[in-house]
Amino acid sequence: MRENGSHKSGEVALEFDAWFQCINGCSGRYELNEVIYNCPHCGDLLEVTHDMERLKKRSAAEWKSLFDERYRRHDWPYGSSVWGKKELVCPNVDNDNIVSTYEGGSNLFWAERLGKQLGLEELWVKQCGMAHSGSFKDLGMTVLVSMVKQMRTEGKDIKAVACASTGDTSASLAAYCAVAGIPAIVFLPRNKISMTQLIQPITHGVMTFSLDTDFDGCMRIVKSICQEKEIYLANSMNSLRLEGQKTISFELTQQFDQEVPDFIIVPGGNLGNVSAIGKGYEMMYELGIINKLPRLVCAQAERANPLVRSFKRGFKSFKSIQARKTLASAIQIGAPVSVKKAIRALQKFDGIVEEATENELANAAGRANKTGLLCCPHTGVALAVMEKLLKRGEIKKNDRVVVISTANGLKFTDFLVKYHSNTLRGVEPECLFKPYELPADETRIRQTINEALNGNLTV
Repeated sequence: MRENGSHKSGEVALEFDAWFQCINGCSGRYELNEVIYNCPHCGDLLEVTHDMERLKKRSAAEWKSLFDERYRRHDWPYGSSVWGKKELVCPNVDNDNIVSTYEGGSNLFWAERLGKQLGLEELWVKQCGMAHSGSFKDLGMTVLVSMVKQMRTEGKDIKAVACASTGDTSASLAAYCAVAGIPAIVFLPRNKISMTQLIQPITHGVMTFSLDTDFDGCMRIVKSICQEKEIYLANSMNSLRLEGQKTISFELTQQFDQEVPDFIIVPGGNLGNVSAIGKGYEMMYELGIINKLPRLVCAQAERANPLVRSFKRGFKSFKSIQARKTLASAIQIGAPVSVKKAIRALQKFDGIVEEATENELANAAGRANKTGLLCCPHTGVALAVMEKLLKRGEIKKNDRVVVISTANGLKFTDFLVKYHSNTLRGVEPECLFKPYELPADETRIRQTINEALNGNLTV
């Protein structure tokens, strides 16, 4: 059943609105169906701003009831955990133009065994990689591609949607554009992403460029190409993406029965996710849905750590760097687009920025996987940072901690295989396992099982 997205059946319709506005407060409001990414006055990024006074016409209890009523149901499009919060995300899109794969609603995994091993009573992993394309990027891409479909329906001449990517953004854009029948163009750094990530846009039949540069180089090219308004930019400097990604906060609030965790730890590359999660919690706090805010932690790889360096200077300055090759390839970014938004969020949320070495991130993933998780290396960065903060006493043993897992571990099987074959440079694996290679001899097999179970056989 399709309904008007602004109200429940039987209620008087409330009209909601959102628009683009400069993050620095420059004058001017721009419609969400306008092709614009930067402030015309100062050149800085825009953000989506909601009419909060209209949203406040519903009580906190009414919002909670509405979201719970829609959650994972089958009334189009509200079963999607993004579009189930349409009024707080993008009320400007007609339901008929929404491009959705039933995204969101990902598992909140209680990492009880891992937490106990580390001395933490409540460790949770938000498994955002359990998604259509295998990463959290789907949460934002459904919003952006839906708006593109709306603009095309309205007669705007948008011939294609383009992005630069370290793998997951291109996979998500390719999938959603394939669903919508909209041409897509993706730019990837050659030999710097996994084969699984490369094959995703290819198998969806989108135009794929593999370039001899890094992500920052791909980003410079796509920004130049998208100056022509016929090609629409899908990277997170387009703040429509962040509107979908902020629903991670909404989901966590539902999954914790309106309670707020003490810490949320987010891998940081282009820095859109940390700012989006902060924005989601700010909205819920202003609407009275929650009564406190969590502390935000941004986790970076040591080889791509410009925000760590700024944090150590008290955020008094920020300088881009040349990111070095890291196992956490999706966050191998030295010139993050959303840095101002991220710093603002971290300052509001008493935030921390910390880094993890290659050895630390690989072994943190190895320890987690031994307890039943299947982590990508970026989740390993967040877990390693969590371990550091716990050892330093900044996280207490009775704190409720959520680690954001950004991608499906199956997209990084090359990382896992090399870890367990001890072929990762600079990594000394602490959780090394390998298969037993034996003839099909039942006696030998029984003997090996007995020796292993009795602790007489090491692997």
